[in-house]
Amino acid sequence: MRKFFGALCGDRLFYKVRYAVFCGIPLLVLAGCGRAGKPAQVPVPEVVVSSPLQRDVPVVVEAIGQTEATANVEVRARVESTVQRITFTEGTEVSAGAPLFELDRKIVEQKLAAAKGNQARLQAVFDRAAQEVRRMRPLAEKNVVSQRELDNVLAQQNQAGAALETGTAEVRAAELDLGYTHVTAPVTGIIGAKQVDVGTLVGRGQSTVLATISPLDPIWVNVEVSEVTYLNSAGRFRESKDPKDSPAFSLLLANGAVHPHPGHLIFVDRAVNSSTGTLRVRVEFPNPDKLLRPGQFCRVRVHTRTVPNALLVPQRAVQELQGLHNLFVVGAEGKVGYRRVRMGMRVGSLWVVESGLESGESVVVEGLQKVREGMAVHARKADIDEASWRDLMAQLPTALKQTTPEPR
Repeated sequence: MRKFFGALCGDRLFYKVRYAVFCGIPLLVLAGCGRAGKPAQVPVPEVVVSSPLQRDVPVVVEAIGQTEATANVEVRARVESTVQRITFTEGTEVSAGAPLFELDRKIVEQKLAAAKGNQARLQAVFDRAAQEVRRMRPLAEKNVVSQRELDNVLAQQNQAGAALETGTAEVRAAELDLGYTHVTAPVTGIIGAKQVDVGTLVGRGQSTVLATISPLDPIWVNVEVSEVTYLNSAGRFRESKDPKDSPAFSLLLANGAVHPHPGHLIFVDRAVNSSTGTLRVRVEFPNPDKLLRPGQFCRVRVHTRTVPNALLVPQRAVQELQGLHNLFVVGAEGKVGYRRVRMGMRVGSLWVVESGLESGESVVVEGLQKVREGMAVHARKADIDEASWRDLMAQLPTALKQTTPEPR
């Protein structure tokens, strides 16, 4: 190396370069060590903390249901005849006794006339037999005629009387058939589409369905509830013997609107369906505007109980791992603490903390990815949005009568 640089630049220049290199390396090393000896300043993370919201939280049970009319009355033709006139408008409300159909009366009137004629004939036979009895009785008492002859005329009178009763019943039946030609509404309700047209022969061999009427006020909602839901709520409904004094139910329609009238429980089925594990429950709702119609799907809600002074935190503040839940809280010294908690019901974006947290503690709600236990942080306070709790209160049928508790 020396020979190469010496030949190229001269021996003196080679020694100067070597001196500079060997003297400069220690200086560079010392300079590097000096920089490594000063630790980098790590900024203290900033997080957002909130005190848990303390409110009385109602426990609301919700299930899918389907509306059903309290009755579906089929209007049938009870006499064989043809439809002459239809006197109602389909899909409208009809009152009990309102005329619906007019059937042809001619054939029924003819049958009534024949029955009355037969009744008159049988009446004449009975009168003759009775007259014969009146004539024979004194003669039998004087032994002019035998007792057997008297018994014969008495038997003929009885036979004539029985035949007369049969003839009278036939007249009444014909009169009923004549009345059946005037078809009226048996109940008040909404009448559906007509099942026959003018000129249709009805009542031959069997009673023909003419239309169906469904009373809609009140209306029923059938709900299939799980066995667990029933067991958790059964005690609340046993508090009152009268079903109308049971907790009020609210009804949420398919378009999201809430039915303005609360309902009450009227029926719980006798057994759990072994195939589905559900129990049928029936709730009755007033329906004065006839808005609800049979067959609609809806959601039924009921307030079963209230959790007093429940602590609510945002769901985003809760960490879950293998079924265990934990929170991070900031103490008075500004350091983060790890807290194992037990969670309860969810209320929209909020979550009820059943145990492991005290009111007034500062829960980390934003910046969880920056913190670990024992770390010092800058905590910035923020209030929890209680819109989810207010929405839950608004779902209750008696929400307008309740006052909103102040934070505790």
